[in-house]
Amino acid sequence: MRHDSEVERPPAEHTDAAPPRERRRSERVFLQVGVFVQGVTPEGRAFREKTRTLAVNVHGALIHLAEDVRPNDEVILTHAITGQQQTCRVVYTQPVSGNIRAVGIEFQKPAPKFWQIAFPPADWKPFTE
Repeated sequence: MRHDSEVERPPAEHTDAAPPRERRRSERVFLQVGVFVQGVTPEGRAFREKTRTLAVNVHGALIHLAEDVRPNDEVILTHAITGQQQTCRVVYTQPVSGNIRAVGIEFQKPAPKFWQIAFPPADWKPFTE
């Protein structure tokens, strides 16, 4: 399974739910965190897959998955270190390579403490010369 530490979200081709970059609700942080994703495939088979985040924010994450999930599917995300869980909705899928796809997941409710990091404030701007 390939994990790139700086993967930009590709254009949304498979769902209209992915918001444009300008309307992002919270700052995205490129961070690899081990997680377990569990759910049920469209065929009704239960799955549990270990993966890592590519980017996180207060509202969810971008991950790579081998399982075939689709927009609006519900999954349970478990933080591999803390064991905390969040119910999530798949909001975005995009094939990456082979059977791996980039998957955007959204928490049912914002969870700023789930990732165990301090997020930049909403008005934060990167330094430019």
